[in-house]
Amino acid sequence: MKKLILVLTVFFTLFSYSQEKSFELTGTLLAEDSKTPIESATVYLERVKDSSVVSYTISDKDGKFKIESTTYDKSLNFFVSYIGYKTYVKKIDIDKEQITLSTIKMELDNQLDEVIVKSTAPITIKKDTLEFNVKSFKTKKDANVEDLLKQLPGVEVDEQGNIKVNGKAVNKILVNGKPFFGNDPTITTKNLTKDIIEKIQIVDTKTKSEAFTGEEGDTENKTINLTIKEENNKGVFGRVSAGAGTDKRYEFAGMVNFFDNDQRLSVLAGGNNTNSPGFSFGEISKMFGRGGGVSFNSNGSFALGGRSFGGGQGITTSQNAGINFADVIGENTDIAADYFFASSNSEDESSTERETILADTRFFTNSRSRTLSDTDSHSVNLEFEIETDSTFQISIEPSFSYSKSSTRFSSNEQTLDEDLVLTNQSDVNSNVENFARRFSNQISATKRFGSRGAFVRMEIETSINQQESDDFLNSEAEVFGANPETIERNQFTDGEKNSYGITTEMTYRYPIIAKKFFLNFEYEYSRDKDKNTESTFDFNNTLQDYTNFNNDLSTDFKYLDIQSVPTFGLTYRGEKLSTRIKAAYNMRTLKNEDVLRPQFNIEREFENIELNSRINYRFSPKASIYASYRLANNPPGLRQLQAFTDVSDPLRTIIGNPNLEPSNSHSVYAGYNGFDWQKRTGLYANINARFTNNQVVSKTIVDPTTLKRTTTYENVDGNYNYGISGNYTKDFKLDTLRTIKLRLRARYNFSERINFNNEVQYASQVKTLSPRIGIDFLWNKVMEFKPYYQLRFTTNAYDIAAFDDREFTSHNAGLRTATFLPKNLEWQNDINFNYNPNVSDGFQKSAWFWNSTLAYSVLKEKAIISLKVYDLLNQNTNARRIATEDYIEDRQSTVLRQYFMLSLSYKFNSLGSKGETGDGDVIFFD
Repeated sequence: MKKLILVLTVFFTLFSYSQEKSFELTGTLLAEDSKTPIESATVYLERVKDSSVVSYTISDKDGKFKIESTTYDKSLNFFVSYIGYKTYVKKIDIDKEQITLSTIKMELDNQLDEVIVKSTAPITIKKDTLEFNVKSFKTKKDANVEDLLKQLPGVEVDEQGNIKVNGKAVNKILVNGKPFFGNDPTITTKNLTKDIIEKIQIVDTKTKSEAFTGEEGDTENKTINLTIKEENNKGVFGRVSAGAGTDKRYEFAGMVNFFDNDQRLSVLAGGNNTNSPGFSFGEISKMFGRGGGVSFNSNGSFALGGRSFGGGQGITTSQNAGINFADVIGENTDIAADYFFASSNSEDESSTERETILADTRFFTNSRSRTLSDTDSHSVNLEFEIETDSTFQISIEPSFSYSKSSTRFSSNEQTLDEDLVLTNQSDVNSNVENFARRFSNQISATKRFGSRGAFVRMEIETSINQQESDDFLNSEAEVFGANPETIERNQFTDGEKNSYGITTEMTYRYPIIAKKFFLNFEYEYSRDKDKNTESTFDFNNTLQDYTNFNNDLSTDFKYLDIQSVPTFGLTYRGEKLSTRIKAAYNMRTLKNEDVLRPQFNIEREFENIELNSRINYRFSPKASIYASYRLANNPPGLRQLQAFTDVSDPLRTIIGNPNLEPSNSHSVYAGYNGFDWQKRTGLYANINARFTNNQVVSKTIVDPTTLKRTTTYENVDGNYNYGISGNYTKDFKLDTLRTIKLRLRARYNFSERINFNNEVQYASQVKTLSPRIGIDFLWNKVMEFKPYYQLRFTTNAYDIAAFDDREFTSHNAGLRTATFLPKNLEWQNDINFNYNPNVSDGFQKSAWFWNSTLAYSVLKEKAIISLKVYDLLNQNTNARRIATEDYIEDRQSTVLRQYFMLSLSYKFNSLGSKGETGDGDVIFFD
């Protein structure tokens, strides 16, 4: 009976929506004082009954606007909002399909500040700020900030949690203008709930000094500032969660926030053995630890939002804790601080099959390896911002970190010739302990002069990195054939790497035209000093200890890198056009002192011109184009310059080349960003190209009998690459509750690289085309249906007969669904299909990956019980094929497999005016 009632309810709802009236509302806006069209005014409609936003748009350059929507209301309230003018309000009867308003004349408002504060428009466009009124955008009741961002026009959030606004990446998120857990966007977007946010402001990313001086900042990246409601700036809120599952899987997480106006304290902790960061609660689909927003490293650490937390490939067990504090000291000083602790251990087993192609033959390498790692790390970050008056600012940002890790590694590798005859093999076992300490500090002092835009800025950055390691190695390498040999090693290496760096920079800006056209002078001096010591001792069978010093496998050198860079530049900032050009002369000295091998001491001096220019033209708030050019010079790496023979791997010898020259590259980048607020369409396209001469490349010679490899380095000319990408989005609003979102994306990349293959120089060309289509169907409070499909075509072509041209094709399809009926019940599914027909036999070519979660709200929606299934079909795999100029490799490693988990999450909230309790919204946790 209940099911029948549910079905009837759904059909009744559908029938009700079918009675909605479609209409088109048009008009023109003029400024009453100047009689000129008003561009970028916000035009919107609200329901009379509850003031909920029905639809909105932005006026164009001619002051015209058009709203296409549907409603079952007989009349709606009509608003026009524009900074500096009084808000226009009118009640409109929805009695026909075409509604044309007479020209609206906007009146000036002398109380500008009051208008800004009280504006309730869904969108407000200021000179360099895009602002969204959170109240105008409907989400599910338990929505977090990430859920909210997905509803904003022009904002995209991908599967990993990466955010783009009008095609440009968001690299910083602030709360009330201050960092929240070290500017890590993931922690902020997944853990703050929508109900405490009042406005979302989006601007170009700037440093504190750039914001203080009014400089343009980084136009390629965006910053999101979340403004907390005034009544929610005092109180306590947070959440806790715990779950247990099959195969001994578990997770727990908790976060509590104390807000007292300017003072803010947040504490979090978490742990799991499901490859998740542990405190990134997020949406349901992120409960599975697929690595959303997480990058894994082979040394057993992982990073979230650029911050390292320990962990690793394979299966990882991690524990994390952190605290964040922000406050205002006195009237002039803002302070922010955070501390993180991370502990993890991971286990991974991997297998690799590689085919290496030579000019006249080929060989095959098969390897198996196992890695066990443990990591503990601590980090502390501080920020002080001091403004002694309106013209002088000091910023101080010290940072500390300490980590301890141990890695146990074992591998077996076999190399076979073209006839599949075993030629050499090796077995390696190592146990490494590593201790690392790091300190850095950035100090910036900025003084503004007058009102024309002049300023002087002094900056100094220091860094100290200290690393100690103990490495026990036991290996055996065997070479077969006519001259067989066996190389056995039982060694201990005591390593110490210390680096010290200091960079100072002075900037002076002189206004040629006040606040528009500037002359810039900069001077930078940097000095980086490294000391690297690795003392290797062979095992002494008589003394039963590591006492025999091995000179060939030991290093002891000091490395100095000094740069002196004067820079001259011009900057122009107009209403629509902004441009910048900088020319620098880099005087660089590289010096290496080798204590063990003084004959290899190096001192090289390089002098190069560097150029950097950028131009941006804004047609309107809807569209802009941009372009940049850069000439850069990069010196060879120290190891590439050192002429001594590195025989640490008995089957792979490396010899440096002290005659290498710096590479120089010309980079060009151009793009278009456009979002039509009336048509709800977004088009983002860009093209990039790079041409590099004197590129440093590896030059490897393979012994045809033993297949031992000897590598050195050479400079080559003629490397280049270019790429074109485009992204198109379109929203089709079916009615006030149902929307279809079309997402099209395509990327094309081409590269030509010059390399060597057994003394033979050749060119390789790689072409990659990757189209993607996604169609989202969103029915507010009922369901979400999001299918997508992506193809990837890759072609490798070579100009020597020894290499066969190759083509690769891979397929990726997926479906994400969510249902929100009946009330308090939510069911989400994430289904992914991968097919790679080119992977060799023995590796899994295709796999379905299906995660599913069923969640039910209890305790008046303050808690949620969820049942999660990870890898429902038990087919998870990470088999992949890598194709380069001279080899093809198939790789597969340990992955997390199927488990079921039952979890409980609870949210508490005492935010609100005068300490009133919040509404008890519940969000989901990982």
